[in-house]
Amino acid sequence: MEVENEASCSPSRASGGSREYKVVMLGAGGVGKSAMTMQFISHQFPDYHDPTIEDAYKTQVRIDNEPAYLDILDTAGQAEFTAMREQYMRGGEGFIICYSVTDRQSFQEAAKFKELIFQVRHTYEIPLVLVGNKIDLDRFRQVSTEEGLSLAREYNCAFFETSAALRFCIDDAFHGLVREIRKKESMPSLMEKKLKRKDSLWKKLKGSLKKKKENMT
Repeated sequence: MEVENEASCSPSRASGGSREYKVVMLGAGGVGKSAMTMQFISHQFPDYHDPTIEDAYKTQVRIDNEPAYLDILDTAGQAEFTAMREQYMRGGEGFIICYSVTDRQSFQEAAKFKELIFQVRHTYEIPLVLVGNKIDLDRFRQVSTEEGLSLAREYNCAFFETSAALRFCIDDAFHGLVREIRKKESMPSLMEKKLKRKDSLWKKLKGSLKKKKENMT
């Protein structure tokens, strides 16, 4: 049974009337989630990594000529904060799953996040994008682009390789997630799809019965 979180079913509005998108950054500690968020929000790259429990950021942008108000939760990657991370998974509308291309273990952890989201939300129909960060350190690369693409295909999501240090493809990742959320909102609900399939099967069944009756007369 597909069960959606209430927060994702009722799009919220910012004070200015723009659609508000609840975005959650997920990934192991040290992969650059905070740096990506800071670059997107303020075009600044932090000089140090502060492994805080959480940070919240808000910004308004235009994506495909439509205003979007992003409410971003930058979660900590350390294991001791997994209980809080579960709460974020319940409230988020879309997720950016991050790993560092210089850290294979972070990639292996990223590969588990969609299943963790499913365990909390009980549906795989959650907008997300996969991001391989730190491509400016390509000489230390441990995860190939092909591996990232393969995982994204498994997730059925968009994939970006980024550099928070160089601000490369940062906007693309956040904008891509908003597009995924909008795409999901524009699609009929799973229940509507099931009802349509049932209605179609019922019509086919009635059509078959009608033909049988006509053949008998």
